[in-house]
Amino acid sequence: MNSFWEDDVMLEADCIVVGGGLIGLLTALEWRDAHPADRIMLLERGFLPSGASSRNAGFACFGSLTELLSDIDTVGMTATVALVAQRWHGLARLRARLGDDAMGFEQFGGYELLTESQLPALADLAEINDALQPLLGDAVFINDAAGLAARGFGPQIHALVANRFEGQVHSGKLMRSLALLAGAQGIEIHTGATVEAIEDGVDQVSVRIAAVGHAEGRVCRAGKVALCTNALIGSLAPQLGIEPARGQVLVTEPIPDLAWRGCHHFDEGFYYFRNVGNRILLGGGRNRDFQGERTTEIAVTAPIQEVLQLMLEKIILPDRTVAVTHRWAGLMGFTVDKQPVVQKLSPHVAVGFGCNGMGVALGAEIATRTAALLA
Repeated sequence: MNSFWEDDVMLEADCIVVGGGLIGLLTALEWRDAHPADRIMLLERGFLPSGASSRNAGFACFGSLTELLSDIDTVGMTATVALVAQRWHGLARLRARLGDDAMGFEQFGGYELLTESQLPALADLAEINDALQPLLGDAVFINDAAGLAARGFGPQIHALVANRFEGQVHSGKLMRSLALLAGAQGIEIHTGATVEAIEDGVDQVSVRIAAVGHAEGRVCRAGKVALCTNALIGSLAPQLGIEPARGQVLVTEPIPDLAWRGCHHFDEGFYYFRNVGNRILLGGGRNRDFQGERTTEIAVTAPIQEVLQLMLEKIILPDRTVAVTHRWAGLMGFTVDKQPVVQKLSPHVAVGFGCNGMGVALGAEIATRTAALLA
């Protein structure tokens, strides 16, 4: 049962955005840019974002050499370059929106570790650079022998491919800054608001929310609704075919003599690690158990954490032991062709999702397209 006051001014908006992660906040901000007088509500089911936005690795990247080669095999060169362009432009848009300091952006570069069996990928380096040169304006990838020698990785690593264009962010600072910006622009953020159903009407959309203390739930209404829950979008629009993928992560204690900086990839991007100050953040390993990691359960598992621990001790820091202070998991959303999905479900409802593990890079681009399509 609602009060008169609630019905009068608190449960209706011009635009409702479902999902308080990176895409959702950016979509709300894009809508505000285009509709300065509109009332905008953002609904997030968790106290903090529930998917990956504050639980990711904070990579501001657009694809390692072997990852792009794998994409070329799957979708072709033209589609791969177009996807890199979306990521690159998305990063630029995000940086312009917030500024580098607000999200802890650091451009230490991106690096890929190659084993002996992966060395043939170097033969394709020039072709990839030629394809990306019009976008980036210079060669993207180089074979960095000096960088490899300085890092002291395990003997399994035979080459290091460097990319000076990539960077990293502090995901907590990024999300906090976006939330503060949204609040300052009059966007109403409601946490603890689990959306159970979307009901499209002639002129309005009803959004049914599970609410503590209200057995019948709450219903909010708006003229436009944007669904931006990425990995969790299947619960509201199962026809869209999003595939959830859990990403597990660990972080070490500070390492005073850590000899490198930057984002690093291994095994076509299935493993990734970076510095966080003098700590190491390491994640990935879902290719060891695709079926088990195809889940929306946010939990760490012993098999994946053991693989990450082994990589830390045998490849990244051979012959050293460091303590792990944090372990966690987040949820990514994948599409079949690795392309983000931005489409209308009705004249009043649009969806934007499918970061495919590249949310920092793609979030702003998806948000811009979603808001424009919904207008």
